[in-house]
Amino acid sequence: MIQNFYPFFVLHTNQSTYAFRVMESGHLEHLYYGRRITVTEARDAEILTEKHVFAPSNTNVYDENYTSFSLEDVCLEMSSYGRGDIREPLVEVVHGDGSSTSDFRFEDAAVTQGKAEFKTLPGSYDETNQVQHLTVALKDRHYGLLLELHYYVYEDCDVITRSARLVNESGETVQLHRLLSAQLDFDTPEYVFTTFHGAWAREMKRTDVRMSAGRHVSASYTGTSSNRANPFVMLSKETTSEDFGDCYGCNLIYSGNHYEAVEVSGYGKTRFVTGVNPQSFCYLLAPGEDFEAPEAVMAYSHEGFNGMSQCMHHFVREHIVRGEWKRKARPVLLNSWEAAYFDIDEDKLLNLARAGKEAGIELFVMDDGWFGNRVDDTQSLGDWQVDTRKLPHGVEGLSRKIKEMGLDFGIWVEPEMVNVKSNLYEKHPEWVLQIPGKPHSEGRTQRILDLTRQDVQDYIITEMSRVFSCGEISYVKWDMNRTFTDYYSSGLKPDRQGEVAHRYVLGLYRCMKVLSERFPKILFEGCCAGGNRFDLGILCYFPQIWASDDTDALCRAEIQTGYSYGYPLSVVGAHVSACPNHQTRRMTPLKTRFHVACFGVCGYECNFCDMTEEELDEVKGQIAFYKEWRKLLQTGDFYRGRTFTGQTADGSCLMLSRGNVTEWTCVSRDRSCAVGLLLQKLVAPNTQYEYYRARGLAPERKYCFTYGYQPANEDGKAAECLAYGDALMYGGVKLKQAFSEGGRHGDMRIVGDFVSEIYLMVSE
Repeated sequence: MIQNFYPFFVLHTNQSTYAFRVMESGHLEHLYYGRRITVTEARDAEILTEKHVFAPSNTNVYDENYTSFSLEDVCLEMSSYGRGDIREPLVEVVHGDGSSTSDFRFEDAAVTQGKAEFKTLPGSYDETNQVQHLTVALKDRHYGLLLELHYYVYEDCDVITRSARLVNESGETVQLHRLLSAQLDFDTPEYVFTTFHGAWAREMKRTDVRMSAGRHVSASYTGTSSNRANPFVMLSKETTSEDFGDCYGCNLIYSGNHYEAVEVSGYGKTRFVTGVNPQSFCYLLAPGEDFEAPEAVMAYSHEGFNGMSQCMHHFVREHIVRGEWKRKARPVLLNSWEAAYFDIDEDKLLNLARAGKEAGIELFVMDDGWFGNRVDDTQSLGDWQVDTRKLPHGVEGLSRKIKEMGLDFGIWVEPEMVNVKSNLYEKHPEWVLQIPGKPHSEGRTQRILDLTRQDVQDYIITEMSRVFSCGEISYVKWDMNRTFTDYYSSGLKPDRQGEVAHRYVLGLYRCMKVLSERFPKILFEGCCAGGNRFDLGILCYFPQIWASDDTDALCRAEIQTGYSYGYPLSVVGAHVSACPNHQTRRMTPLKTRFHVACFGVCGYECNFCDMTEEELDEVKGQIAFYKEWRKLLQTGDFYRGRTFTGQTADGSCLMLSRGNVTEWTCVSRDRSCAVGLLLQKLVAPNTQYEYYRARGLAPERKYCFTYGYQPANEDGKAAECLAYGDALMYGGVKLKQAFSEGGRHGDMRIVGDFVSEIYLMVSE
């Protein structure tokens, strides 16, 4: 709900309120964002305004008519340089006369119904047309620029989205060096800024920084949203825990270079900004042209990190993911990569598919190595003609045989890349991002096709359409395996090279939009060296993303915990792989590998033809269990308990369990049933006690609590107990005493390194 009590604007979701006003000077003062409050008329919001009588010493007043404040010491809805505010700006423009001062003041506002589409970018959407839209128009009258601030209120998700649009209404070309998507000012310091950093195979490591002074930046300059710093971030108080306290989450619907910063001013005010990374960014706007900033997604909860995550998860499932696969159960797949790498042929693939079918697999995926002369990663990218030495009957023949087995068929592609050793590069060397006549920095012996060019986009669309039509293809893994260097497009003039990174993303979106709409029944999965492009922009076209090339269960537990703060399980690709693990050489139990993978879109990436009969029987049981509980695991509400990061759900840390236990619960939307996980990292001697504490159950319901999805006792009966939801959540289940020394002592838990257990909770 949006209330327009001019000069006050108040936006309400079910549990939150966002408020700002137009100051006497025409600037926008941010008043409040937090737990829902009651506002019935303008005077109710007056209490939220900051009272100014004089500007602090050594600051600058706006002009001689407004001397009671400095913009440096006001919580603002947007900011620019030159009129007194020296903090992070939302917008930065260099005008035709060389000046970089901007002064945007209120012009008009309107409230409309429904979600408007962007012209150049993907964004959220609303099938029910219930979302309300506030547009605030600001003008820089000195230079003829119009700045629109857009707000969309998703009440049921407790989400507000923001974006900005700059229109050049002047008679001269301007240089846009920055237009961020959202600015959020708080009137106090001491917030904790949580980011998710990492690298290849080490994605989404949670990092907390207490902000008391200065500026902290989390950003990507890789050309992608990146595994170095995901665009999803959080702000909270030091006392906030998984279940209690204020938590703000923010994400960006964008797949390129992004920028998130928190700055605490000398006056104790905290500013947060997010948007396209301004580093090396310069976009020329001719008279009459405009620029759209990506949409920022903001969620608030007073029920801790889990509460905020529920808001984000619901929003992503309902207002980001779309198309045929939005609500369809995702199939259990078997991918050929770790079983064969590049060494594939039709017989080997068919044998692997047969073994998969016997185990219960639903979708078989042929990964890299099927085209050109692709025997390693040094050649043939860009040449998407089938290698008939490996597949004598082509992709069509192989897919037909796979379908005759009763399996769906999927394929791997990397459309954005080209090897220098390829027919495509020999024919079109100008089609890559590189500086003509200068040495080029290589990544995985491949180069990036220049998607700023429409002819390159058209080539990708044409070639991929041919590939996707050459057989009965039900699934496509869209990969991208390097970061950007040498930002330069031969298709753009020298003064427009600052536009390359953004224009590339726009070109990528065009390719993905056309192909996903042309092939609506195909399940597309995004992949970018694992989680190098795991973001809401990709999810607007592809309903799931491969979370990491690291399939080690222990690493994956931490990686998937990181993703869970901002992304639902239904978008996280997670596979069971072989041991020793191909990335870490670690040995983990097959059961643990499955337990972690089933809290995501579960698949397998190992050689079923090499498994023992006992292992295959175990896999059959795993797949049967996953199919039975798949709807809950892919669409339920996910909660974190204790994690390897060391924090318990109530914010405390236990000496013995800190960092050694991960505890997850996924609950059906109607609270009728749940699946829980308890994973132990390492055995600690003489520690017999352990517990599992559920989350998200209905307190008043009684649940049958079952230990494990396979028989747990020697007599073949699963151990069960009956308990109310509140007892399972607040008291927890005290597990059987663990082995400590000597032989077995009756009915005890035999636990070791990397051991996990699944718990089922079904209401009566």
